Amino acid sequence: MVDREPFGDLPPIPELLSIEAIGTERFRGMNPVSWPGSRVFGGLVAAQALAAAGATVPDALPHSLHAYFLRLGQPELPLDYTVTRVREGRSFATRSVEVAQGGEVIFTLLTSFHRPEHGEDYQLARSVDVAPPEDGSSGEVLPHLQALTDLEVRDIGPSTPNPDGTFRSTRRMWLRVRTTLPDDPLLHACILTFMSDMGIVTAARPPRTPLDWDAVMAASLDHAMWFHRTARADGWLLYDLHSLSVSNARALARGVVHDVDGRLVASVTQEALVRSTTPARAGAWGPRPEV
Repeated sequence: MVDREPFGDLPPIPELLSIEAIGTERFRGMNPVSWPGSRVFGGLVAAQALAAAGATVPDALPHSLHAYFLRLGQPELPLDYTVTRVREGRSFATRSVEVAQGGEVIFTLLTSFHRPEHGEDYQLARSVDVAPPEDGSSGEVLPHLQALTDLEVRDIGPSTPNPDGTFRSTRRMWLRVRTTLPDDPLLHACILTFMSDMGIVTAARPPRTPLDWDAVMAASLDHAMWFHRTARADGWLLYDLHSLSVSNARALARGVVHDVDGRLVASVTQEALVRSTTPARAGAWGPRPEV
């Protein structure tokens, strides 16, 4: 069920993602008292986990991460991060991170860092029919994240349906941090990770018919991300999402992130558990699974 009740403003995003060292390769992250739906936003945990891993790799930047959401995070309780050095190579470094609350692991992340090197350059272009950010809607876009006062979102909606009923894009939106950020590539990668969990569950369902999200229980299962090129989170970034599959109470969405100049900066996939909480809605997602 999606809780849309308002709550207090959150700290600025860089402060929200900050971590402190509490031991040897152990860190603690900020966790606000209140989050919508009485759960911690998964993008916060993923971003802080990446920051913890990055704190142990001073000379490289993340190029990929793969994570599992194991339990719902609880507001206010400390988020404790334990980093393990899996591999230390000349070009690549790999870290695993476990995130715990109250002695229980709620999230795991495996991430790889790459030291800069030269190579060929090629990318898939941004969709040509995407409106610029100034033409997008800045209204009730992400109501459950309105407390992020330094986040600016411009929604431009899904693409028109294909003749077979599929959608090239199920959700498209421009995002940026309103304030100027420090020149720290790891910080920008962490904020991009934070943003990557915004709207992806809603995009996993094709917008063919309206769905009452108050009659649905949704939870992210896993999340993967690839960082292709460095990007600034205080510049406009286009998040173009589309649904790959909805079946067996699971929905898989994929997204690409381009900057305002058309550079492909990141790719994202996420699978979510999406269950109808009322029998009348079960048909929208197929048979309701046994719990």
